[in-house]
Amino acid sequence: MIAMKLTNIKSCMSHLLLAETFDHFLFIEGEIVTFNTFKIDGFIQKSFFCSEELEQMNSFPEYSLWKQVRDYCFAIIKGKKTPLSFKFIFSLSPKNIARLIEQNELDFQADDVQGLYMNIRYEQGILQCITGVSLKTFSMDKSLEQAWDTMVQKFFAKQNLDFELL
Repeated sequence: MIAMKLTNIKSCMSHLLLAETFDHFLFIEGEIVTFNTFKIDGFIQKSFFCSEELEQMNSFPEYSLWKQVRDYCFAIIKGKKTPLSFKFIFSLSPKNIARLIEQNELDFQADDVQGLYMNIRYEQGILQCITGVSLKTFSMDKSLEQAWDTMVQKFFAKQNLDFELL
């Protein structure tokens, strides 16, 4: 787990809400505090869809992609006033978890990973990203956590999103 302070808030918010930068991440949950508190659960409600749509969704993950909810979040945040706070929890997709394990030659099975998370939080004028790893089984091996932390830092650097480790 690492904590990063995102130093250029305007640029990061643009990447988060207006660009496709984070679109491939799963959206686990979010909360936006403006004049009300808006909570969004990213879990896909399969009973909303007809049987034909469900057949097409068989290969879809259990959670929405950020690109599917980004515009809704932007609609809540945009305006003349800055939100009091917000938090968005993203996860790497199962396919990309498997790829990360393979690329780093780690001794993990993708099925043993509950999630590789990025928690992006804005509060009191500070924007932070905190990483996290959740496994379905207990392990003292921190190599997956280290690989994920490194990947997140490379991702932010590649997108020219300035940060400092806390």
